[in-house]
This record gives sequence, C-alpha cells and structure tokens, in this order.
Amino acid sequence: MAKDLLLEIGLEEVPARFVRGAMDQFKEKTEKWLTDSRLAYDEVKAYATPRRLTVLIKGLADKQTDISEEVKGPSRKIAYEESGAWSKPALGFARSQGVDPDSLFIREVANVEYVFAKKSSLGVETASLLPEALPALVTSLTFPKNMRWGNYELRYVRPIRWLVALHGKEVVPFEITGVKSGNVTRGHRFLGKETIVEEPGVYIERLRAQHVIVDVEERQQAILGGILSLADERGWKIAVKDDLLEEVLFLVETPTVLTGSFDSSFLEIPQEVLITSMREHQRYFPVFDGEGRLLPNFVTVRNGDRLSLDVVSRGNEKVLRARLSDAKFFYEEDKKLIIQDALAKLENIVYHEELGTVADKVRRTRLIADRISQYLRLDSAVLADVSRTADICKFDLVSQMVYEFPELQGIMGEDYARKAGERESVARGINEHYSPRNAGDKPAASIVGAVVGIADKIDTIAGCFSIGIIPTGSQDPYALRRQAAGIVNTLLAHELEITLPDLFQIALDVHGERGLKREAYDISKDMQEFFALRIKNVLSDHSIRYDVVDAVLGAGVKDVRRAVLRAQALQAIVGSDGGKAEFRPAVEAFNRVCNLAAKADSKVVDANLFADPAEGRLYEAWQAAHGKFVGASAQANMTEALSALSSLSVPVVVFFEAVMVMAEDEALRRNRLALLALIADDVKEFADFAKLSG
Repeated sequence: MAKDLLLEIGLEEVPARFVRGAMDQFKEKTEKWLTDSRLAYDEVKAYATPRRLTVLIKGLADKQTDISEEVKGPSRKIAYEESGAWSKPALGFARSQGVDPDSLFIREVANVEYVFAKKSSLGVETASLLPEALPALVTSLTFPKNMRWGNYELRYVRPIRWLVALHGKEVVPFEITGVKSGNVTRGHRFLGKETIVEEPGVYIERLRAQHVIVDVEERQQAILGGILSLADERGWKIAVKDDLLEEVLFLVETPTVLTGSFDSSFLEIPQEVLITSMREHQRYFPVFDGEGRLLPNFVTVRNGDRLSLDVVSRGNEKVLRARLSDAKFFYEEDKKLIIQDALAKLENIVYHEELGTVADKVRRTRLIADRISQYLRLDSAVLADVSRTADICKFDLVSQMVYEFPELQGIMGEDYARKAGERESVARGINEHYSPRNAGDKPAASIVGAVVGIADKIDTIAGCFSIGIIPTGSQDPYALRRQAAGIVNTLLAHELEITLPDLFQIALDVHGERGLKREAYDISKDMQEFFALRIKNVLSDHSIRYDVVDAVLGAGVKDVRRAVLRAQALQAIVGSDGGKAEFRPAVEAFNRVCNLAAKADSKVVDANLFADPAEGRLYEAWQAAHGKFVGASAQANMTEALSALSSLSVPVVVFFEAVMVMAEDEALRRNRLALLALIADDVKEFADFAKLSG
C-alpha cells in the first residue's frame, strides 16, 4: 500500500539568496534517488522558508520494483573451451553478473551468437531503505557557502536544529549532528511553537496553525496580493522588482504587507538614490504616482501578523529616515566636488597592481574610445563628446554617494556632471557607458555612451587577458563574461561597423604601450574564442537552432552584426523542422566542394584547361554568384548572400556528374580543385554547412 513520505530539515535562518536553489536541488536529488532506487511515486513537492527545507513524496510505493533483465556477454566463439566447458571470459562474465555459470544461455544477435545471463532481483520494502537513504539525502545537499558548528565534521549552510521524517504515520529513525529525526516541527520563531505532525498529509496545515506558510507559491501570492491591494486602495504604482521580491519571499514565513512614509524634503535628492537606499538597504518597495514620480511612501513586508502594524511602520520609518539623512548629507557634500579634483584622486586608487590605477584605466579608455571613434568615422562633435566623456567617466567613484552606494556609479556621475555644466550628451554618456549593467539591461542608447562603454569594457577584458586572468568554469571575478556580452549587445544595438579583430587590435595597441606579458597574437586568439561563446549565447537568445549556431560560428566571427544576420538567414531557409528538403542538395554540394577544396594548392583557374562544358558553366556561375555574394555581404544583406551561394548548387551537382575532379592528368586535377577552392572560400565565409543536422 502506497504511503506519503515527509522529510523536513529544520535550520537556523538560511540566507535568502540560497533558499530557492537549495529547495530545487532537494527536489531534484529526491527524484533521482527515487528513480535510482526503483521506487514508484505519484509526485514530489518541495517547500521552503528561511528556517526549513522540505520534500513531500506523495504515493510512495511500499517496495521497490522487481527487475528481470537479460545481459549480453562474450560471443559464443570465445565463451567455450575446446573441451566444451565455459571459458575464462564466460566464467568472468557470470561472476560479474552474480549468476551461476550453469544458468548462462546462448542467443543470436545480428547473425552472431552471444552468451547471455538472466538477472532477477526482488524489490525490498521501502521502509527498510529509508533509515539509511534519508540522512544520505540530507547531507548530499550542497550550498554556495557552508559552515561547521560544535565539534561536528559536517559542513552545511546553517546548523541543523530539528528533523522531521515520516513514512505514513511512522517516524523514520536516524540522526545527524546529534539531532534525531521525529515528528515534531517548529512554527514561526516568535508567533508559533513546536507542533506534532501526525502524518505527511497534515504538514502544511499544522505549520499554518503555527504562523508559517511553507508553500512558496502561496507565500508569494500573499505578498503580491497585499502589495496590489495597497496599490488599488491608494492609487499608487508600486515597483516590484523580481530580485527584491525573491529576497523578501525567503526572508519571511508569515508575510504581512505594510506601508510607511518619509519626509517629502528628501525628494530633492535624485530619486535613484532614494530607490537604491530603500531597495538595497531596507528591502522596501518604492511607490510612484500615476505619472511615474516617486512618492514619499514605501511598502515593506513584515515577518509576522498584523498586530501593532502602526508601531512596526513607525520603526521602519525611523530607520529609513536615518538612511535618507545620510544620503542627503552625502549628496550635498558631493555637489561641492570639482571634477578635476576628483580625477586627481583617481591617481591614488589602484585598479589592479599589474594594470595600474583607475586613472591609468581612464587614460587607456580615452585612447581606445578615440581610436574607435576614428575607425567609425564619427563626426567632429561626437568625437569631442566621446573624448570628454571618456576623460571623466569615472570621476564619481571618489564621491561619498558612490562610496556608500556603489551601484549608483554612473548614475551619480550623470547628475554631478550636469550640475557642473557638462554637455548633456557627456553627462548621459557617463551613466550609459556602464550599460548594459546586467543580463536584463539595455545597451547604451546614445552613440557616445556606446563607444565609451565599449572602450571601457574592452580595456578591462584586454587588460585581464594580457596578464593571464581568463575566466574558467564559474570563476569570473572581474565579470568579463558580462562585459563581453555587453560589447556584443552594444555592437548589435547600434549596428556598429567594427570587427572584433580590429577592436582587439585597438585595445592591445593601447595596452602594448605599457608592455604586454603575453604575445599579442595569443591574447587576441583567446579573446576571439571568448567572444565566440558570448555570440553563441546571443544567437541562442534569438531562438536560432543549435546546429545553425554551430554552422555560423564554424565560419568564424569577425563582424558580430553580420554573424547574427547570417544565422537568421540560414535559420529562415532551413526552418525549425530539421531543414527544408529543397535546401539539402545545396548543403550536400557545399560540403563536397569544401572537402575536395581542402586538397587544392592553388586558386588560379585557367579556362583553357576546361575539358567539359560543365566546368565552364560552373566557373561562369561562380563569377556571377561571387559578385552578388560580395556585394550583398558588404551591404549586410545576408539573405541575398545566401541566395547567391544557393544558386551554385545545381551547377555544382552537374559538374560532379560530368567530370572526375581527381583526374589522372595533373593539370586538369589542379585546375578543377582550384575552381572548387574559389567556391569553397565563399561558402566557408558564410557557414560551415557540415555542422547542419538533418
């Protein structure tokens, strides 16, 4: 008879950012254990709060599934001795399968006879597996950071304080770090108390009675419902960022939404400062009016009931008032900051011991930005704005506001630069050059911000690669992946006509003035491979098929925009169903051309050596297609470029049917291979069609 199984790990408060990952991992490992253990079940549900991680297995079978399987061993030819007895390989096979040699039998597979063993195993009772399996499951969980407590060797996210393990109504006995499993859970730290869980089915309600909403979705809906109710009631727009909602969700067990206010005089401070202070330091949700203006109110979530909410609200207001008073002081002091004095202070801030100070980085960024601007042939007014923006893009790093709120870098720079009388385009560029700041952010909107942003990011990447700091695995302390992705997205957003090799060269030339620890060629090669992975992610984000991505990247990526357009053009013609049938002959023709062209030692074609009309027709077809291909590629019309290549498929097929490429006559052979090499150059510039599947 099937029973439910409940396993709860009671902990000291776990950091909010770890909880969802741990909950999901707990569920995944439980499901894997059930599968590996041949235990049937109906469903696995996972729950979590800051103080507990729980899995509830519904309809768990009372015993393992019986198994009976036939395992193939050595062929009959080597399974017998000349005497007719089993050979050593056969006996070894029987031993490895745990069966008696006399039970081995012969079966034919694909006209060859093999020795087989039949293995049978009866499932054991589920209850007998649990005392050993459950503690192993608990201790198998991994976390970003662990700790030890007492004299115990176990490293875990936080100390384990209680364990609930129920199989039906029976407690599954085991012990971890001196904590014995039982059927007693703990409610809300202040509002609840210990309570007995008689069976898994009453777990959620027993905790609800002790002021704990253990279901994550239910708790989230309670928070969102409270926020929306307040917004409707007061005519507010409440900004609910997903990351803040996620954090609050795992800070509380019984959420109660409340509101508070602050003195409207604080609204004289830039609203980004107020929002950052509320979100990052206090976990408050900012409130706006219908026009998007920040109001002197906030919304927060209490870990408790509605008792004395007014007192709680006043306490939150008091804390926020102190925070905002500090921010106001910093802001007033920063307005006295002179940009040139701030830049001088950057000389004393070490950026990296091998890459100099922040001032050194700013000077490199200026040089790189100027050279990118010249490469792009930007007009003189934009050139001047780019230079000035690059010169002062980091001056706000020495401001008190950015020291207190590092996430406001650039934002405060824009405000202070505007107040100092800088041009609007320069002030905007200071802020925008950090964009995109994260995966969901947009690239810089202005060309000034875009160019300075690319210069800043490529300086960081080139500098780090030049001294051997290259991301591996999950290690990326300088966020180089994010910065490379930012460059790629900015190039695409502004359709900038600069190739990656040229961009790398500009950056490495500037870094070369201080001397490079590695060869520039090796650094550039590593950077190209690094950026190729970022472009692969971008193509995947554009819903490009994996094989199309591989085909396009196989041709190399110099121009980011054209790489994306090539992928989109190829995706359009092969479709999402494994490839359109009418395009397959072209792919096969291209692949055969490229394979044979690899044997060519020249690309000089002599029309006088054509021995068959098919050769002349293919050469003429290539000349026409090549002109269209080059022209379309120059105009970034990759659909037309692919069409030009596709027009060669029929002449290529006719060519292969009419002549033998690898002719005995050396002159004929060299001439035909040279013709294929010309075609292959165009094909390989577009994609490696051999990587297409289907």
